[in-house]
Amino acid sequence: MSAPEVPLVPSRTQPSGRIRPLPLLLAVAIMLGITAWPAALATPAGGADHWAAMALFWSMSAGFVAGVGFEPRWLGWRLLFSRPACWVGLALAVAHMQWLG
Repeated sequence: MSAPEVPLVPSRTQPSGRIRPLPLLLAVAIMLGITAWPAALATPAGGADHWAAMALFWSMSAGFVAGVGFEPRWLGWRLLFSRPACWVGLALAVAHMQWLG
């Protein structure tokens, strides 16, 4: 009985599992930054800025998912948690905070 052949090139359904340091580093930086300075997500009036928090935490989530090398199968999740989504979420959060401040 012979062992099954393993393809040399992984298919699209088999994620490579390769660590991507830039989105992972960005996710860790957002996590530590908001933990150390939660007032960054406050409005000038002192209330919570839910829109900026949502965009920043989306960026953090996408950074962790893409950074550890996980690639969801469903296209919608793949788009929401991709490397570009990480940067789009960060840009939206920064733009929103600059617009209010």
